Amino acid sequence: MSIPSSVLATGSARDLSTGIYPGVVAYLAIAGVVLLLMMLVGVVLRLAQAEWLPVPPDLFYEMMTAHGAGMVGIAGLAGAGIMWHFLTRHVRLSRGILIANLVSFLAGVAMILAAIFLGGFGGGWTFLYPLPATSGGAWEPGAAALYLGGLLVIGVGFLLFYLDAGRAIIAEYGTLGAALGWPVLFGRLGARLPEPTVVASTMVTIVNTLGLVSGAAVLAVSLINIAVPGFAVDALLAKNMIYFFGHVFINATIYMTVIAVYEILPSYAGREWKASKPFLLGWTASTLLVLIAYPHHLLMDFVMPEWALIVGQVASYTAGLPVLVVTAYGALTLVYRSGIRWDPASALLFLSMFGWAAGIVPAIVDATIMVNLVMHNTMWVPGHFHFYLLLGMAAMVFGFMYFLGHDRETGENVLDRLAVWVFALGGVGFALVFLYAGKEGVPRRWAVHLPEWVAYDQIASLFALAVMAAVLVFAVRFLLRVPRLLAMR
Repeated sequence: MSIPSSVLATGSARDLSTGIYPGVVAYLAIAGVVLLLMMLVGVVLRLAQAEWLPVPPDLFYEMMTAHGAGMVGIAGLAGAGIMWHFLTRHVRLSRGILIANLVSFLAGVAMILAAIFLGGFGGGWTFLYPLPATSGGAWEPGAAALYLGGLLVIGVGFLLFYLDAGRAIIAEYGTLGAALGWPVLFGRLGARLPEPTVVASTMVTIVNTLGLVSGAAVLAVSLINIAVPGFAVDALLAKNMIYFFGHVFINATIYMTVIAVYEILPSYAGREWKASKPFLLGWTASTLLVLIAYPHHLLMDFVMPEWALIVGQVASYTAGLPVLVVTAYGALTLVYRSGIRWDPASALLFLSMFGWAAGIVPAIVDATIMVNLVMHNTMWVPGHFHFYLLLGMAAMVFGFMYFLGHDRETGENVLDRLAVWVFALGGVGFALVFLYAGKEGVPRRWAVHLPEWVAYDQIASLFALAVMAAVLVFAVRFLLRVPRLLAMR
């Protein structure tokens, strides 16, 4: 992607939103609303643990299930919207597939919500086989089947999305390896240098296609088990397939949304962000490492092969680092002495680099076997993934929203700037309280906390309310600008 000389001279933002496809606007509008609603559910969960809001335990676990599955799903939808918006400038993607994915997502969400709040399903997002079918009377098998079926419908939609992306990339570059820049990386003369957006999209297409196939397979097996209880598979194999899918999918949300950083931040800094050999090497390394790092979720499963746990631990130390290093370093060098114009979009995108980098540190700590044995079932784990998802991935999404909704005449106002600061400080405080509570041994996934834990919940609730107030500003500002965005097509 080349930058006009006028932009290089002024450092002002280009209007990359011109001609935006309405489907992308729908993706982002739905993402903004659902993120806000899921944050509200999360706040209610913290208020219940803080003893400030009475929530029955069965409803707590239902809401926890909705919060976990909803956040993972909507992160994927937002990332897909960002990836499609920029990737379609380089390859020929199908608008029909984009809409089909959205329809599948909404249908699956309706099934999941019915399973949870009408059927009482509260087994958590991980749907570990065979637990959905053996609830001990907490919910009927039909509710579990509806929940798993909803996840399967959503997964099929995403799989179509990535298959179309792979088709379009191969049609333009010949092979996925070429789109990852392997000919350039390995020194072939005259090789075509792919754009950062294409490299990131190719990596996500590879890993998420594999992850979604694994998830769909185990969901299908679980549905058969519910219908025919005598049909069974190895529970350890099923758990590996579930966590392989879950680990890959949630990590891919960041790899999709970081495309917004690659495309938008250079326009503010008045500089180009080109793929280099270290950049290509970093993305190739992460393509492999993200596929083999998932066993760190299974370190307490002592029946796992020892070699798999060792590979998972080693890979976990390095899985996110190659891409993070080239991206964070690239962002710093891009901004340094550039005269960048700061507004909510550029500020949130730059903040996301901090959130992603800082959030990975406690994740690496937890991936250490001796630490994992003590910390994995504590609040340390939601602490690390709230850190890099809230201040990393979500910050990228909100930055993209602000950029698309940028109004050159009115620009941002004091409320926008205040919301960015509240989001940043509230998000850091919220995540740090999670981490400190985990260090103190407070367990995760408990509806009722002991008296000595309640203070952590109360402090976290205040930070969570601040974050939600900021996100309310982000979402409303974008939704108010949707009619103008649709008129730009």
